[in-house]
Amino acid sequence: MKKLLLITLASLVTLAGCHSFKKENVQPPTPLAKDFKATVQVTRLWRTRVGDGAGESGVRLRPTVVDGVLYADSTDGKLAAIDASSGKKLWSKSSSTHGWFGWGDKKRKDAMYAGGPAVNGDLLVVGTLDGHVYAMSAKDGSPRWEAELDTEVLTSPLIAGDLVFARGGDGRIYALDAATGKRRWVYDQGNVPLLSVRGNGPMLAVNGVLFFGSDDGKLIALRQDTGVKLWEQRLGSGEGHTEIERLDDVDGGIVLDGSTLYAAGYHGNMTAVDGPSGRPLWSHPFSTYGGLALGGNVLFGVNDESQVWAFDKAGGADMWKNDALKYRWLTAPAVQGDYVVVGDMEGYIHWLQTGDGALAARERLSKKAIRAQPLVVGDIVYVEDVKGRIGAYRLSAR
Repeated sequence: MKKLLLITLASLVTLAGCHSFKKENVQPPTPLAKDFKATVQVTRLWRTRVGDGAGESGVRLRPTVVDGVLYADSTDGKLAAIDASSGKKLWSKSSSTHGWFGWGDKKRKDAMYAGGPAVNGDLLVVGTLDGHVYAMSAKDGSPRWEAELDTEVLTSPLIAGDLVFARGGDGRIYALDAATGKRRWVYDQGNVPLLSVRGNGPMLAVNGVLFFGSDDGKLIALRQDTGVKLWEQRLGSGEGHTEIERLDDVDGGIVLDGSTLYAAGYHGNMTAVDGPSGRPLWSHPFSTYGGLALGGNVLFGVNDESQVWAFDKAGGADMWKNDALKYRWLTAPAVQGDYVVVGDMEGYIHWLQTGDGALAARERLSKKAIRAQPLVVGDIVYVEDVKGRIGAYRLSAR
């Protein structure tokens, strides 16, 4: 079923939070405390910019870091490799100035990158809003192959073994040969609702199985080699009087701990699932537009009102809730040491203590919204706003 309408998070918030379209009915963001005193010191290591970022596309561009190199892209055709420790650009490419695969033709839109690059060894792959997947060398950005899909690609591809997996906006999953880009198989059994949150959650590949959350509120497992469905588990009811109320989109990442998967969706449940069998272990009502994060024995999530929650991973019991950032439309959380880190709609980055949820630090990357989940690598967190600004931050004791 083809997706007829995609809505951005900002539109979803407006529709879900009021009974009319009047601006005054939209919930304002909670003001930040002016007398806030940080309990942990944050050092910004560097800041740079890659193109215009996500712009007005509504996608969540997130960089990736592999072997000390950060790779990032933008919807206006910029792609860059950056030293992850210093912020120095190692190489950069622009589709408007180079003729790779015909990208030099400014009339074409097939270099509108989306989701962020995926890198494995010297292979870098990236999807576009015009339904292409491009592969190139991670060392210098030189081209290798291109593949044309049947729909836009809204999230980062995934490289696993000799396959590249790309997820289309129409619910299809494509398996491409990593060496040539040739299609190996296509999974085309998705039920995409008429209305869903714009974007797709990242896929997860483990032990020959591909896991992903669907637009109709399911967690699905496929065989990587054939695309055959192994099992599916519903995370939401799909019930409601309106299309908005029936939204069950699983748009965040899946957390894997041992053989247990944790996932949550909009208007759905946070559910722990046994990976090999698909058997649910426990389920807890929790509506979120982002993914979860795991730190030790605790799961962290941001609900659909931008309250930050902590849950016991063993059974889903509530541990704490922080509503100081309510309606600031936070990103999905990440865990940086003993802190949970999120970005917000005004370019602020917030750190909360994992033990009790108390606000510990605050920095501002820019005045533009941060929508993509922060990326933690070692003791550094990387954050990107919608205009392509990327900052690297480290914590230290005061």
